[in-house]
Amino acid sequence: MKTVDQIAREIVRREGGYVNDPDDPGGATKFGVTIHTMRRLGLDLNNDGTVDTQDVRALSEAEAVEIFKSHYFAKPGIGGLPIPLQPSVFDMYVNAGSHGVRILQRCLGQFGQHVSVDGVIGPQTRAAAEAAMSAAPDYLVDAYGIARRNYYYALADQRPASRKYARSRSGGKGGWIKRAEEFISPRYHLSLADHKRRCAAWG
Repeated sequence: MKTVDQIAREIVRREGGYVNDPDDPGGATKFGVTIHTMRRLGLDLNNDGTVDTQDVRALSEAEAVEIFKSHYFAKPGIGGLPIPLQPSVFDMYVNAGSHGVRILQRCLGQFGQHVSVDGVIGPQTRAAAEAAMSAAPDYLVDAYGIARRNYYYALADQRPASRKYARSRSGGKGGWIKRAEEFISPRYHLSLADHKRRCAAWG
């Protein structure tokens, strides 16, 4: 089983280097750490009194790993979830914050668990996740990954500027969809034809 450090390093590699895409609400980002996160944490790396894009550019891979481990794994309590779920929930929390937990909570409800959809991993969510994992150990992780994929498609439905993250220029799967499917068993991956049908309404 991978360690938290290994999972965090994989997330950093998956996120890539510095980008500042005007269509991305996250703004300037490096290794998946946004300028908003750095401002919230007060990470003025060049000590000029302001957290700006220069600080984002200065962020090291090691610093990004520590941010993820501390603020996106330990702080939200992802370590309290069943171990097989942790990599996907951790990755989604980095990408979407508490929405990643809400997706899990809705998924747990579909598995017959009574849990509030509040984006918080508390005793209720931990117990529901353990119960669902015990009842359906071969399905829960895939179900969560599929719910993640559906979330990305729904975001692209609602926000045309984000469609480039779900669908490549050639019409194939975009980064969001590939990211979700990294945590889904191959038998549940969408075919290219299915993906194109899902995106057809986007024009």
